[in-house]
Amino acid sequence: MHRVSEVPAVADRSGSLDAFSAHLRAQRGLSEHTVRAYRGDLEDLLSFARAQGASTFADIDLPTLRAWLAQMANRSLSRSTMARRGAASRTFFGWAQRTGRVATDPTIRLASARPAQTLPTVLGVHSAATLMDVSRVRADDGDPIHLRDWAVLEMLYATGARVGELVGADIDNLDLETRSIRLMGKGSKERMVPFGVPAARAVSQWLVAGRPALATAESGAAIFLGRRGRRANQRQVRAVAHDVAAVAGVDDIAPHALRHSAATHLLQGGSDLRSVQEVLGHASLATTQRYTHVSAERLRASYQQAHPRA
Repeated sequence: MHRVSEVPAVADRSGSLDAFSAHLRAQRGLSEHTVRAYRGDLEDLLSFARAQGASTFADIDLPTLRAWLAQMANRSLSRSTMARRGAASRTFFGWAQRTGRVATDPTIRLASARPAQTLPTVLGVHSAATLMDVSRVRADDGDPIHLRDWAVLEMLYATGARVGELVGADIDNLDLETRSIRLMGKGSKERMVPFGVPAARAVSQWLVAGRPALATAESGAAIFLGRRGRRANQRQVRAVAHDVAAVAGVDDIAPHALRHSAATHLLQGGSDLRSVQEVLGHASLATTQRYTHVSAERLRASYQQAHPRA
């Protein structure tokens, strides 16, 4: 996840940024993090444009936009940050033109900055199995938190869910009979994702022997709880992944690596790209295709290590 740049708040006398932020939340269904990121990018643009003599967004033209992106490159900002800022400006000016806030959209001829293509961190099948086994053995002490940790890791690996999707799920989203869970993805898009017997066993144990010991009046319908009975958060899940990885003796991972691992192992096991796309909730098949590169890299490494004429 990219850190949102800290930029001074810029007064937007027209109220365009407030209206645009409301549009992103209500019409586009974007997360609060993305809304804050886009707003920060646009405040940075407006601050830069005013230093160039513009007073409002309506005064910003293509040369100003190009100069803004160029000075980012001079500051050695990452390609991902530059790509996001370009996307923020395109989305904003397209909306601003449609709503009559600017006469023309200066981003139409703005070249796109492509984010760097990096392969995701992926556990090997053996390492993933070791991680799950250690979390299961750790839960044998009956500690509700250890039971929760076991269930969380099994579900992340079984479903390929984003951490936020899993901790945001409620009990009525879960169907243990059909072994499926309804997840709310990006853009408020729901999807049903199957999971296997090991994950079902872990979640059942958690719901029977773990969750009741932690539940309070503040728990609501959340599947996973923290030690004080409130809905578990992403920070707690990140700590779980690091802690169990250390005990298991596998590479230290972020919980998102289990999503990448699930996708890669599904493809290696014969799943087609469209099915994996549905499981992960990707809007674009191109996003899912990067896991084929991971599989190809692993195959190449294995071949070079094993074949006598590699």
